[in-house]
Amino acid sequence: MYKIVRRKNLNPTVTQLEIEAPLVANKAKAGQFIILRVNSEGERIPLTVAGVNKEEGTVKIIFQIVGATTELLNQKQEGEYIEDFVGPLGVPTHTEGIKRVCVVGGGVGCAIAMPVAQEFHRLGAHVTSIIGFRNKDLVILEDEFKECSDVLHVMTDDGSYARGGNVTVPLKEMLDAGEKFDLIITIGPLIMMKFVTLTAKPFNVPVTVSMNPIMIDGTGMCGGCRLTLVQDGKRVTKFACVDGPDFNGYEVDFDEAMLRGRMYYGFERKAHEKTCNLLNKEVK
Repeated sequence: MYKIVRRKNLNPTVTQLEIEAPLVANKAKAGQFIILRVNSEGERIPLTVAGVNKEEGTVKIIFQIVGATTELLNQKQEGEYIEDFVGPLGVPTHTEGIKRVCVVGGGVGCAIAMPVAQEFHRLGAHVTSIIGFRNKDLVILEDEFKECSDVLHVMTDDGSYARGGNVTVPLKEMLDAGEKFDLIITIGPLIMMKFVTLTAKPFNVPVTVSMNPIMIDGTGMCGGCRLTLVQDGKRVTKFACVDGPDFNGYEVDFDEAMLRGRMYYGFERKAHEKTCNLLNKEVK
């Protein structure tokens, strides 16, 4: 059993928890993830490590309430426990030799982008961060990004906060102006990562994308995170959880990944509604 030592609501649908897990905290690196179960009968879900405190032996996770398991997890309070918390898993984000990096996060993907930006900052790289949200109410982790970024752009789709527009707007402006990056790392919705990659392509800047959004089982056994890459004209199958989650954005078949990702949406919504109904009955 793993104790929840801190809880924070980042916005109406996104929650941050700090879990007491000293062995994981001691080993985890930026870009890796854990597998958890809320209770003994629950499903296993992968969540990215959003930060660690090695002195306290705690691991930070941030999740969006989208299905039954995240709804159950969101019901947990400080001092309560979850059943399993296993990791770290996945290949850490490549940081060696990167002096100027642009980290682009979208929505809850900013929870994954944040520790990556923090690690590059710790290593002394010049960090430009772009974070985007649908509206003001959904903005998260702005202060954390300010602390680890030399330059920060905050965008909202509807213009209700900071600057209006999507994350590709400042990215293209910087590239057009001659800004040089050793690497662009983008983490967020698949459609966002696709267009960040397309924006960078004419400038020949390497792009790394995090394929966390398509992970399910986290061990490669379920096959749900199959990913098609195009390498040297050949289509190659990889698994986001064991081969990634980071991949070369120019090789990813985003259209196929988005099509497969929508297959589970209806199931997740029904499972979420069923869980909410059960919880409401228990409260009554």
